[in-house]
Amino acid sequence: MYKKIMIPLDGSNLAECVLAHVETIARAKGVETVVFVSVFEPLEATSLKGHAEYSLGEDKIKQVDARGKKFIESYLDNLVSELDYGNVKIQKEVLVGNAAEQLVEYARKNNIDLIIMATHGRSGVSRWVMGSVADRLLRSLSVPVLMVRPPGCEPVA
Repeated sequence: MYKKIMIPLDGSNLAECVLAHVETIARAKGVETVVFVSVFEPLEATSLKGHAEYSLGEDKIKQVDARGKKFIESYLDNLVSELDYGNVKIQKEVLVGNAAEQLVEYARKNNIDLIIMATHGRSGVSRWVMGSVADRLLRSLSVPVLMVRPPGCEPVA
């Protein structure tokens, strides 16, 4: 039923709570590929305008961005190197840009059949203020999204 599964990760322990679920589903008959995806959101010089004390300059911003992207690549390399789902192909992707937009675009372009991700379970004002990548994926795609609430993350109304 599911041939290609996407797992969005942000490097947190909370996001990694999905790994046991991923393994169970990945070992199911028919799954061919599991893709672990992280999105690097680069600094924008314009977001620092008007804050002279935070002005980094173009070169410094490029250095910070390069280190940030390398950190994410290393994180995924380490994570994927420890996984084994039998005959299932494991891939990793680092995307650049707005997390929700990049994940939606990746899922559309790469024939993703299922997305498995963690959620904080926020609702109301806190969800509106913080935004919700999970909500954006649910509303933008016709792909099933399995959301896993980590232990200890109780919904807040």
